[in-house]
Amino acid sequence: MSSSPSSSSSSNISPFTRALLAGALAGTTVDLSLYPIDTLKTRLQSSTGFAASGGFRGIYAGVGSALIGSAPGAALFFVTYEGFKTQLQILRQTSNARISEGGDEVRGSSKSVDHMLAASAGEIAACAVRVPTEVIKQRAQAAQQPSSIAVLRFILARRSDIGVVGVWREMYRGWGITIMREVPFTAIQFPLWEGMKAWRRRQTAQTEVSALESGAFGSVAGAVAAALTTPLDVLKTRLMLAQKRQSAASMVVEIWKTSGPRAFLSGIGPRIMWISAGGAIFLGTYQWAYNSMIDII
Repeated sequence: MSSSPSSSSSSNISPFTRALLAGALAGTTVDLSLYPIDTLKTRLQSSTGFAASGGFRGIYAGVGSALIGSAPGAALFFVTYEGFKTQLQILRQTSNARISEGGDEVRGSSKSVDHMLAASAGEIAACAVRVPTEVIKQRAQAAQQPSSIAVLRFILARRSDIGVVGVWREMYRGWGITIMREVPFTAIQFPLWEGMKAWRRRQTAQTEVSALESGAFGSVAGAVAAALTTPLDVLKTRLMLAQKRQSAASMVVEIWKTSGPRAFLSGIGPRIMWISAGGAIFLGTYQWAYNSMIDII
């Protein structure tokens, strides 16, 4: 994989294991270090208002769910991302070889398309962990319950009223809109990140960028993606915090009627700041951990 962290034949740690461990470390690091900003963003987007949702009080409310869900969610993303990217590149190279044998011009699919598809697959896989974590975390952040465990107990206690299937649906409330937010986000962020890394490698004639460079590129890519997907993030937050389940379409209409179009940009400042810093920490940490494990014999 020319665009992924470099590999070495001397390492006895497989690419799968490196992606798993580096992703887990990166996810935990970024979520815990930037958690207060995430809390403020959630409260700004809450329909009850910033002050009623807790204001600046208890900015680590719900951190327990983030601590539990960060590592497996990020690990699942990167394992899927690196795996899909490798397979797509192999398919493209095989296709190019067959075309070349036929005497035609060799034209493979763009690497950016590979990165978009791989990142989208990674996000869909990661949402299996991320969505219930987000539901619990954001309800605690918005002061609906005092802690993550209190939110979980409240949802489970509703089993007598809504049944097991109802509890399951409640835990995965906002699944669809989360996918709708995360797929466009990563389809913007990761091709930008990979493209900037490829540009830097050409400039320096090195086989790989440093963790610091990767972090800087991740910050820029994250800021751009965060700004463009803020309306989807607002919609996701409102759906997860709503007292009753409702469709994304009806929530869009409700937000438009009650709060106006500017509400779809609520929290855009903290979101850009959080994800820009998060992109630097997340992708810088991932690159550092991945590259460090290459040298382990």
